[in-house]
Amino acid sequence: MLRQIGADSAYAIVGFPIALAGFIVTLPLFVLGVGTLITVVGFPIMVGALYAARGFADLERLRLPTVTHRPAPRPAYRSAPPGSGFWRRIFTPLRDGQSWLDLMHAIFGWILYTVSFVFTVTWWAGALGGLSAIIWTQYIPHGDTDQDLNELLHISDTLTARIGLNTVIGLFFLVTLPLVVRVAALVPAQFGRALLTGIAEVQNRISGLEQQRDSAVSAEATALRRLERDIHDGPQQRLVRLAMDLGRARQQMNSNPDAARATIDEALGQTRETLDELRALSRGIAPPILSDRGLPSALAALASRSTVPVALTVPPKLGRLTPILENTAYFLVAESLTNLAKHSQATNGAVYVSHANGRLIVAVLDDGVGGAHLSKGHGLTGLADRVRAAGGTLTVVSPEGGPTEIRAELPCE
Repeated sequence: MLRQIGADSAYAIVGFPIALAGFIVTLPLFVLGVGTLITVVGFPIMVGALYAARGFADLERLRLPTVTHRPAPRPAYRSAPPGSGFWRRIFTPLRDGQSWLDLMHAIFGWILYTVSFVFTVTWWAGALGGLSAIIWTQYIPHGDTDQDLNELLHISDTLTARIGLNTVIGLFFLVTLPLVVRVAALVPAQFGRALLTGIAEVQNRISGLEQQRDSAVSAEATALRRLERDIHDGPQQRLVRLAMDLGRARQQMNSNPDAARATIDEALGQTRETLDELRALSRGIAPPILSDRGLPSALAALASRSTVPVALTVPPKLGRLTPILENTAYFLVAESLTNLAKHSQATNGAVYVSHANGRLIVAVLDDGVGGAHLSKGHGLTGLADRVRAAGGTLTVVSPEGGPTEIRAELPCE
């Protein structure tokens, strides 16, 4: 609380002279530019006002996080293409919406900062002055020193009452100081955030959605390529061999019934193995246990099938989640356990799932040799795309020699 009071007070007190300087610099330039537009000279002057406002806006963006506790991103200002002429560079800022928002903040923001400054200074003065009344009140002159005893006693009583009243007033200002200073800082800060970072937040949101879309497309393409490879290397080869075995059995049917019977038996074995592979592939696409019984049961099935002992920790009250979250978490664990069994040389593994503060956290750990990373061309790249497509983040900590932790944080409202 003390740190926040100090930050809010510094923001409000320092913000007043900065806002006043911004007003004094930008408004005359802007008015002069508008007044001289007819002479063409006004355009460069107006651009100068916009650039001055941009400088004060950048300074304000540096101060905002101390009050709002949120980053204040800088918008992407419109810029003239390289090699543009003088007038093209002049008119480019005039067509930039954020530049005009910066100017609006510089011209009108000082009003809020002035009110914020007045309230902050008043409350600090009231708190400090009232609580220190016992110190400074006794130094105020109260008459001549040759007054009689009754007058001195009356002055003493009056002085005591005055000290008590000032102390009560000081306590009131002190108790209400955190709230008043917080509001006094938040009002201009929110005004500044709306004008100075609104476009940047929209730009970042659009960029994030575009990255999420690209990650979804990439993850889908990776899954399709993997499925195609698995079908080609497994069931397709077995079906080709099955067709050859059945053709050979038909030829052997009349000439060598025993050999034909053996070939048919072998074909039946191939059929069973093909069905098993198809079932495994179908579990990789859409495991029925996940849709029927939820994520805890599906993860328990994965852990039980792992060739490396895996300890599973799942919140007992974890209910059903959205399909995309359940699928993403399931495939994260499935792919991680597959890599654990094939490449990590681990003797033990663990899967931890937690759900708190609107985030679903899934972590897979092992005591293997490490060396896993998200570099392009490695198996975890597709997994990172899948997690990013769900709006989450994937981190891999796997130093050489181990251990390895693959951790995903997914938004879960």
